[in-house]
Amino acid sequence: MLTTLLIILGLVVFEIVNSVDNAIVNAHMLKTMSVKARRWFLLWGILTAVVLVRGLLPLLIVWLSTPGITLLRAIQATFGNDPVAKTAMDASAYILLVAGGMFLLLLYLHWLFLEKKEPFFVPDKLVKPHHGIWFFALAALLLVTVLWFAREEPLAMLGAAIGNAVFFIIYGFREQAERQEHAMQGVGSDVSKLLFLEVLDTSFSIDGVIGAFAFTTNVGLIFLGNGIGALVVRDLTIRGIEKVSQYRWLKNGAMTSIGFLGVFMILKSFGAHIPEWLPTIITVGIVGMTFWASHRYLKNNGHA
Repeated sequence: MLTTLLIILGLVVFEIVNSVDNAIVNAHMLKTMSVKARRWFLLWGILTAVVLVRGLLPLLIVWLSTPGITLLRAIQATFGNDPVAKTAMDASAYILLVAGGMFLLLLYLHWLFLEKKEPFFVPDKLVKPHHGIWFFALAALLLVTVLWFAREEPLAMLGAAIGNAVFFIIYGFREQAERQEHAMQGVGSDVSKLLFLEVLDTSFSIDGVIGAFAFTTNVGLIFLGNGIGALVVRDLTIRGIEKVSQYRWLKNGAMTSIGFLGVFMILKSFGAHIPEWLPTIITVGIVGMTFWASHRYLKNNGHA
């Protein structure tokens, strides 16, 4: 029971800090929309953001990464008591773990080398803006290294390649979508903005869903933890996400914890034993450290 509670806590914290950027984009767009449209997005958007993406997507990922199992058996293994299906899913979990680990490590490296930040941890301070070209070199070397160690498991190699491809596809789409978000400020109908926000919300949700597998492969726990986190983020969007964005090092904590989760997933895919409580301790510890440092900075500068 204690381990389960720790996993849920880790999932909630991870989902919240990982979705702050999404909430900021949503808040900026919602300011240009009517009150009715805002209520529609914040109310009915929960159906897509929580139920569909964070509920069905993890199930589909588990099903697709488990060769020879039907969708019905995957559902039974997840929410029921089918030992045959559960055994099959556990036996092929390494495919999902190596794919998710690749995705999360690339997510961290992209932030470290290519995105603007307020340095906090040692790697943040060492990497300078002109070092951005190294991201692509490290991404290539990471893929080659993982493929080499997985050379005796063709499905693990496929998983690593899929994780790499999904990252670049998602982030290519996201960068284009964020540019479109700036272009739509103050223009366009509420319907077009609602559709745009739903699509963008879904793309941001994929990070949280993939990262959740670093904590557990239990889809029920992922749905519960990520769902609670998503509801909290929706509440933050309503109450003023700009206050949260003032915590200057919170993103550092979120992205650094994502880097650790990516390493954990890859190590687990190759058979290393990672205690189930460790991802939660790392996530809460790192995020808590940056949150407290950011809070003290605001307090010392008169913005608490």
